[in-house]
Amino acid sequence: MPDLYSQQEIFDQLSQLIDITWIAGKQNAGRRFRRSLSWSDRSTLVGHLNLMHRNRIQVLGKYECHYLRRLSDIERLDVLDNIFNWRTGGVVICDDIEVSKEFIHRSEEKSIPLFISPLPSNDLITSIRYYMANMLADKITLHGVFMEVMGTGVLITGESGIGKSELALELISRKHRLIADDAPEFTRIAPELLLGSCPPMLNDFLEVRGLGVLNIREMYGDNALKTSKYLRLIIHLQRMDIKDRQQIDRLYGTRDKRNILEVDIPEFILPVATGRNLAVMVEAAVQNQILLKNGHDASEEFIQRQRDFIDSNGQ
Repeated sequence: MPDLYSQQEIFDQLSQLIDITWIAGKQNAGRRFRRSLSWSDRSTLVGHLNLMHRNRIQVLGKYECHYLRRLSDIERLDVLDNIFNWRTGGVVICDDIEVSKEFIHRSEEKSIPLFISPLPSNDLITSIRYYMANMLADKITLHGVFMEVMGTGVLITGESGIGKSELALELISRKHRLIADDAPEFTRIAPELLLGSCPPMLNDFLEVRGLGVLNIREMYGDNALKTSKYLRLIIHLQRMDIKDRQQIDRLYGTRDKRNILEVDIPEFILPVATGRNLAVMVEAAVQNQILLKNGHDASEEFIQRQRDFIDSNGQ
């Protein structure tokens, strides 16, 4: 994925969330960070001053500044050369520490952003790491309805017109919650974790054929909506003829995994047919997935019970 966020864009977003001020080195504000970082790169995105394993954003708190003040003039200038080099994306001085002229001069000379913040360095690092990891993470938008069902993030997929929104509406009426209709956005926030959310433009709305666009918040209240949720299960609705339905595994059903942003997500395929209560089946699929995750596989337990019965009768 190509570069996306410039330093100015990142600062504009961070400054709305945390107390941080840009005081020098604004000449190169258009310099961009890569959107997609490896997980090893993300661990060194921001951290306390480190000249061996460099962070992209170097943070100086009370201890780091005290260390610099104890150095000789020549040693301190050498450290500043190492801090303000081509690899550094920015330098932050925390804890309301007064910024020396040396820092401002070097920031302007090298066009490396220099920021200040009254926050303690540990708190600032935690906040920046969290927000930037999310901003720079891999993202994808999928077609479907993203719901919270029994506390589990469930993406309902299927071809257009198959009944995804009608199913979502029935689930909402059964006290489950809507996260996003039509175009949920998923962010890979950890190696094996996808966080799903709703684009701001679509917040609160669900489109149902024949009824048009519904405002779920106004109809069902705030509790019918959820801001975000980890994606744990995919329910794929599929039309099947009699022959296809007869080929479904009677013991295991139709289980599979779908790879999204290099994360494998369990998937159940539910046949769509007249008279089937899909809302009940989704609830059952979620409960079954929770049991599977906890080590209880009903299919395997049933097979083992059959084996035990055969063995006991054989004796």
